Amino acid sequence: MSQHIREATPDDVPAILRLVRELAEYEREPDAVEATEESFRSTMFPAQGDPTVFGHVGEVDGEVVGIAIWFLSFSTWTGTNGIWLEDLYVTPSQRGTGLGKALLATLARVCVERGYRRLEWTVLDWNAPSIAFYRSLGAVPMDEWTTNRLAGDALTDLGIP
Repeated sequence: MSQHIREATPDDVPAILRLVRELAEYEREPDAVEATEESFRSTMFPAQGDPTVFGHVGEVDGEVVGIAIWFLSFSTWTGTNGIWLEDLYVTPSQRGTGLGKALLATLARVCVERGYRRLEWTVLDWNAPSIAFYRSLGAVPMDEWTTNRLAGDALTDLGIP
């Protein structure tokens, strides 16, 4: 079995979307995925301008079986960018093989090489296996912080006076 981590390419978009759908199933939200191949292409590989979302894929024997989808964050306290990991997912048959750790290590390396001071993400409170995995790597939960989200009608109501 040959594992390989690399930056995502436009040819990976179908596999990325497949894995996002698997993740939604795992997170008990199978109907929540609205993303399309076109929406991934336009943000990750735009025809004009710079990408706003980035990705790395994990391959086993040439098949994409893991993803790390991320974007830049910014800390006013450190005055530097960081990486916000939107999704880390490894298909169930490949869990425990080191692929998830390799994906995170790749992002940590990007942070170190570019002078970014943080690699951050959220994890569902009920996802005990992932929480244990992240803690085993030295991740520290930010329990005193609560993620907030404006979406749907609330976003529209606030954004359009």
